[in-house]
Amino acid sequence: MSGATIWLTGLPSAGKTTIARALAERLRGEGHRVEVLDGDEIREFLSAGLGFSREDRSTNVQRIGFVAQLLAAHGVKVLVPVIAPYADAREAVRERHRKHDTGYVEVHVATPVDVCSVRDVKGLYAKQAAGEISGLTGVDDPYEVPADPDLRIAAHELGVAESAGAVHGLLVERGLA
Repeated sequence: MSGATIWLTGLPSAGKTTIARALAERLRGEGHRVEVLDGDEIREFLSAGLGFSREDRSTNVQRIGFVAQLLAAHGVKVLVPVIAPYADAREAVRERHRKHDTGYVEVHVATPVDVCSVRDVKGLYAKQAAGEISGLTGVDDPYEVPADPDLRIAAHELGVAESAGAVHGLLVERGLA
């Protein structure tokens, strides 16, 4: 089976990781080798020491993109739920995959900021509102919405299984699942 990177981008608490984990379970059930490169875990281990400046965020995305492409080139379905706020950094990852002839799809988990702030899985929106943190993507730091993703999911309107199913459908359509 061929590998591919499935890059899920969106605001904090949009549902990226939840969708990735549901899709990973489905793909494993079909016999695929799967890894989830969760943005929080990567920051803790691979990108420890990086801050949240534009440069550091782009470096983080490039590191994740490198690892994802390497795994995908070796037959792994790599699910990457990360914010990746900048279009140029995401495009560089797509280009790396293209250059190495490795499957790649970008999925925009398009949950509006008002829904994300209610979900507030990690308490980031509450901390930002209380003035405890700044630089929250989509609130007081930019998030460049993908202009032309391979798939855009309104995850606030669909259940987790439906959202994961939509991504799976794209993979089947592209010959990647």
